[in-house]
Amino acid sequence: MTAPRLEINLQKIQHNATVLVRRLARKGIAVSGVTKATLGCPRIASAMLKGGVQQLADSRIENIEAMRRANVDAEMLLIRSPMLSQADRVVAAADVSFNTELEVIAELSRAAKRLGRHHGIVLMVELGDLREGVMPCDVENTVASILRCSNIALIGIGANLGCRSGIAPDARNMGELSAITTALEAKFGISLETVSGGNSSNMTWALNASGIGRVNNLRLGEAILLGNDPHQSTPVPGLHTDAIILVAEVIEMKSKPATPWGDVGHIPFPKSHAPALRETVSQAILAIGHQDVDPAGLRPSRAITVLSASSDHLIVDAAGTDMAPGTEVSFGLDYRALLRAMTSPYVAKVMLSNGNRIGGHRTVGPHARSTSH
Repeated sequence: MTAPRLEINLQKIQHNATVLVRRLARKGIAVSGVTKATLGCPRIASAMLKGGVQQLADSRIENIEAMRRANVDAEMLLIRSPMLSQADRVVAAADVSFNTELEVIAELSRAAKRLGRHHGIVLMVELGDLREGVMPCDVENTVASILRCSNIALIGIGANLGCRSGIAPDARNMGELSAITTALEAKFGISLETVSGGNSSNMTWALNASGIGRVNNLRLGEAILLGNDPHQSTPVPGLHTDAIILVAEVIEMKSKPATPWGDVGHIPFPKSHAPALRETVSQAILAIGHQDVDPAGLRPSRAITVLSASSDHLIVDAAGTDMAPGTEVSFGLDYRALLRAMTSPYVAKVMLSNGNRIGGHRTVGPHARSTSH
C-alpha cells in the first residue's frame, strides 16, 4: 500500500462522536463536528453525522463548498470570520457564519439580498484568549447594528478559548458568556438559540461543571478525530485515540556516529527532538518530513525515538528493532501533525470501514482531483 499514508478509521470516528454527543447531551449541550483538520472530507463528515453531531463546522469556505458538492446533508457553519472578498461564497454555501466585524456582516447582508437568501450570524465575544471576538463592552452596540441588517439573523453568541493563549474555560468566563446572552435578550427582546461556549478545550469543563449556564453548543474536532482533550493534552476515557494514524516507510538503515563532524552552520529545521544517548546510533530514515507532517507531533507505535527531521526525511533511533528498507512504521498524531499531514498532497489518505479499505487518494478537500471520498 502507498506510503506515507493516513489510515482513517471511520467507525472509530463515529464511535468518538457518538460517545461525546451522548455525554454532552446530558448537560444540554449539542455538538457541532469540526471538519477543518480533514479538509472537509465528506466521508469523515458523514461519520460525524452518523455519530449524532448536530451541524458541521469548518474554518474554510472551500471545505464547506466541497461538502456541498458531495451532497453532505447537514447545516454548515463557517467558524472563522469571513473574508470580505468571499461574502457571496459564504452566503451561498454556509447556513451560519461566526463574525466579529460589522463591515463584514454588512457585506454578508448585501450578498444575501443579491442571492435572495437569509444568513445566520453568531457573534463572537472576546473572553481573554485574545484571538477573535468583540470586546464585551462593545457587544450591545454591535448587536444593535446587526439587528438593522436585512437578510441577516442573529442566532447566537459564541466564544473561543485555548487556541492562542491557552486560557482555560472556567466558571468565570463561561458565566460571563451566559450573562451577556441574558442581557442581550432582555435589552433587545430577542431569543438567542445558540450559545457556543468553545471547542474541544471546553469539553472537560462542560462535563464536570456543576452548572453550565446558558452554554448549549460546543464545536468539537480534535476530541472526535483523535480522542484527545487539547487543554489537558490527555486522552479522553472511552474514546479511540488511534482513529487516524500515520504510516511511513523506511528508506535507509545504518549504524552511524551519534555526533556529527565538521564545521556547523545554519540548518533550516533546528534539531528539536530527542538526543542520542549512545556514541553510535542504529539510525533509520523514513520517507516523510516537515513538508508532510509536524515531526514533533508524532507518537511512534514501536520502541523507537524520533531524533530529528528535515524537509522530507525523518531520522529515528531504531536500536533493538528490525527496520530494513521497506519496513512500515505507524505513528499516532497530535492535532498539529494531523493538520499538516492532511494538507500534504504527498500523504495518501486511506479510509477504513470495518477494517477494510474503502477509498484512498493523494488529496482530500476542495482541491482534490479524486472524487473517491
